[in-house]
Amino acid sequence: MPTIIPPSLEAAITHLSKLPTIGRRSAERLAFHLLKAPKTQVEELASALLTMREKLIRCSHCHHICEQDPCPICRDTQRDPKILCVVEDPLDVLAIETAGVFGGKYHILGGCLSPLKGVTASDLNLHTLDARVEQEGVTELILAMNPSVEGEATILFLTDRFRSRGIRVSRIALGLPMGGSLEHADGQTLEHALRGRRDA
Repeated sequence: MPTIIPPSLEAAITHLSKLPTIGRRSAERLAFHLLKAPKTQVEELASALLTMREKLIRCSHCHHICEQDPCPICRDTQRDPKILCVVEDPLDVLAIETAGVFGGKYHILGGCLSPLKGVTASDLNLHTLDARVEQEGVTELILAMNPSVEGEATILFLTDRFRSRGIRVSRIALGLPMGGSLEHADGQTLEHALRGRRDA
């Protein structure tokens, strides 16, 4: 039976379906939407995606995404450099910044410890965190891991690693369900979680 989808359209659907939360049906709808859109709109989208990949880099201090190193948050002299909020990925920074409830700086680990997935301490951005704690006079680390088994394991690991150095290690208050994520939390939940933080 001959295929009813032209190869070029099938290729677009296949690539779109590889994106997070996009299944086959959603990919088909997106592809047909782009097919009906003006050519200039599709070209602008393609150009924006290519420009994003070419221009974005990782901040050498906190590992956030930026176009200039260090990133705007690390360059901001109005922020308290002695308090670092440690998160898993850039989406967590975006969620907390959108809530507007934190005035310190960030450090992105790049994930959580997960022996089952082969993620060990050497795979995380710990060397730069160690350096920042030593060089920037950090007095508190706020651990804002997502509530999961991996997040809890990472919190325990970081607490043991830094508390012995005289650093206060706290964790955000529980306001998120186990298995939830910071990026999907509303601003009020994040505000209560940060203000209600407790020692880890």
